[in-house]
This record gives sequence, structure tokens and C-alpha cells, in this order.
Amino acid sequence: MFNKILIANRGEIALRIIRACKELGIKTVAVYSKADKDSLPVKVADEAVCIGDSPSISSYLNIPSIISAGEITDVDAVHPGYGFLAENTHFAEICESCQIKFIGPTPENIKAMGDKSLARENAKKAGVPIIPGSESIVKDKNKALKIAKKIGYPVIIKAVGGGGGKGIRIVRNEMDLLDSISMAQAEAEANFNNPDVYIEKFIRKPRHIEFQILADSYGNVIHLGERDCTIQRKHQKLIEEAPSLKVDKSLRQKMGKMAKKCAKAINYLGAGTVEFLLDRDNNYYFMEMNTRIQVEHPITEIVTGVDLIKEQIKIAAGEKLKYQQKDIKIKGWAIECRINAEDWKNNFSPSPGKIEHWIAPGGRGVRLDTAAYAGFTISPYYDSMIAKLITYAANRKEAILIMQRALDEFVIEPIKTTISLHKEILASKTFGEGKFHTQIIEELLEENHGNL
Repeated sequence: MFNKILIANRGEIALRIIRACKELGIKTVAVYSKADKDSLPVKVADEAVCIGDSPSISSYLNIPSIISAGEITDVDAVHPGYGFLAENTHFAEICESCQIKFIGPTPENIKAMGDKSLARENAKKAGVPIIPGSESIVKDKNKALKIAKKIGYPVIIKAVGGGGGKGIRIVRNEMDLLDSISMAQAEAEANFNNPDVYIEKFIRKPRHIEFQILADSYGNVIHLGERDCTIQRKHQKLIEEAPSLKVDKSLRQKMGKMAKKCAKAINYLGAGTVEFLLDRDNNYYFMEMNTRIQVEHPITEIVTGVDLIKEQIKIAAGEKLKYQQKDIKIKGWAIECRINAEDWKNNFSPSPGKIEHWIAPGGRGVRLDTAAYAGFTISPYYDSMIAKLITYAANRKEAILIMQRALDEFVIEPIKTTISLHKEILASKTFGEGKFHTQIIEELLEENHGNL
């Protein structure tokens, strides 16, 4: 087992990893930007090293600074969390070349699934259903017109290196196709330094279902059931739940088997997530694989009893999975609300600033993953997520009631947050009955002029 781990991240995920390390008896090193000098990860880690100025490019994306921090503190391994460098092949390679273990998949795994077009090819070769679309990157505009005409409108343009809803455009007719490709390419270049895009058939009103997998270096691969991530806005997830109302035992077995096939096809190592679109006829299609821990991992931990961060660390240290597929049982229901510093009634504009008043919810069935506190300043430099509020109970109805109670208790002032948005979503008939799809929030906001 490792002696000391550097956490190459910030906020709640950095704190989550530090806590897991401490419970495993591992020392921790937090790295931080100047904006995060008063953050909780800095306060609770065994050591902390400033790696640069506030902008991400000068700190959390600064590979030489992070590696230097690891070398001067003599760490055995680096945990990248999610976002930033978590799916950066070059960073994983640099860590390994410096004899610092990268707690995540191999660089080859990241390459195989990080390029979304290549990921489609790998999934197809493994026998996993994929959405009809281009066989590879689309650069020629005449070719793009032919592909879109063949598969039929609407189509969706996606950046091959995409994530977080960036580099995506939905196109409903031929007239808009070429302009949309240019816009998607420009956004992809700006966000991922890679303008390449591909085209897929746009699945109307699907569910977004993802499967958590774990794979060790001995060839063992298991899945830990599904998460329903359908409630989202502009491809950014808002609410997740596990399990899904749309997935019964038989479908779970089929989709879980396909998720494992994706992992086995590339000799995957560590924790990962295989994401599917589920249409209204329960046909499922591979969408992408995230080669890292997910924001929404707590709901899977709760319904399975498996600590995913600890398992990541153990697998990276060379340990064999102690679980077999038959050991994984889904018990109860868990829901996660992402609480963001955003003024959702003003087009979701960012709302950075100092938290003056903070009252955290608690009680039976409540888990709060956050690094925020009264007096902490939400920075304009990073993602707007403040906290992940998770509730769990024996069934979905009870989990919703606990979440509504917890949201009522939660006070974060004076900054604007999405707490009231979550209250409205959970109180809606649409959510209560589980009759929703990936565009439902945008449709409701448009129909009600910015309100739900």
C-alpha cells in the first residue's frame, strides 16, 4: 500500500480523497492555487503545497508544478479526482515516468476511451450497441452532409475530446449543419485544444443511464449497477439517482454485461463509467466511457456499500478486487442534487462570492459532500459546484421526501444557488412520476419563461 498520496485536485473531491486516504492509513499532500489557500483540503491534509496562481492553467492544469510538488514531498502516487488532469494521457505518462503511481487507468485506457470517436469504434468491436453515425472524425463538409442525410435528422455533433457539455450541437435540418459543425469545432478547440468532431443520430427524449465498473490488474471486472443521470441542462447533470426507475433486473444484467465488455475489450484498470442512452423502447446505445471517478459516485457507494475511492487506491496499489459480481447487491434508493453557485433564474449566471451564512442539512439518510463553509469564498476561476447533497432510503418516494426536507434546511447566503431549483424539480409531477428525458428541464424552463 502507498505511504503518501498527492491529490491533484481541489474542492469536495480533494477532501473526499483525503478522507479515504486517512481511513486507509495513508498520508496526504494537498496542492492548491492562491485562490484556495484557505480551503478545507489544505487545512486537513498532512501537507499542502501551493502550485501557482488562481487560474487553472497556472495551477491545477500545471503539470510541472504538480510533479514538482510530488517530488519535494516524496509521494508514492497521485490521485487526479475528476476534471482537470483526470483524463489527461500526458499527465498519466509523466507520473509513471517519474515513478509516481497514477491512481487511475493506464495511459492506453485513457487514449482508447478519451477520444469519443475511437471509443465508439472500440465499443462496436466489443459487440456493444452504438448510436448510428460517422465511422470516424468528420472534417469534409460534403461528407458530413452525406452522413447526416443517410442517418436522418436530427443529428448531434460531438467533440471527440469532449466533456461537460462542451463541443456539442444538435442539428435539426441540413441548412444548419455546416454552421453547427464550425461552432462545435471552435468550442472544442477552445476547451480541449482539439477541434475534431463526429456525427451521431440524435436520440429523441432518451434516458441517460451510466454503469459504474471496477477492474483490477488480474483481469477481474465487475459492475456496480446503474445511475440515472437524465435530469440535466445543456448536457450538465443536475440530479442523479440510483437505481433507475427505467431499469429492471433483466435490463440491468444486459446493460451491465455490455459495460463490462467495454472495459474488458481495452484491458481497463481501475474505476470507470460506461454511459448509455436508453430510448423509449428500452433500446440502449453506448455513448461514451469516462475513465475516472464520477461526480455522482456517492449514490453508487450508498446503494452497494462499496467505497469507490478506496477501491481505486487499492487497485492502483496492485491489490485484487475482493468483490465478485455476485457480491454486488443494490439496496434502497439514493438521490444526489448538485448545488451550484448559480443564479438559475438569470440564465444560470455564475454567482461567486463569500459565504456569510451556512447551515448544513443533516439527520438520518443525509450525506453532504462539500468543501465549503461559512466564511469561505466561492471563486470565479473554477466550476460553480458548491456541494453534493445526497439522500438515501428504502425506496424512491422516501428518498425524495428526505431530500426535500434536507433542501429546506440548507442555507447558503448571500450568494445565489440552485437549491430552490432542486426544490421545484423534486416537487414536480414530472419528477415524482419519473416521466422525464434528457431535455425535460430545458423544455420546462422554455415553456414557463425561465421558471419551473
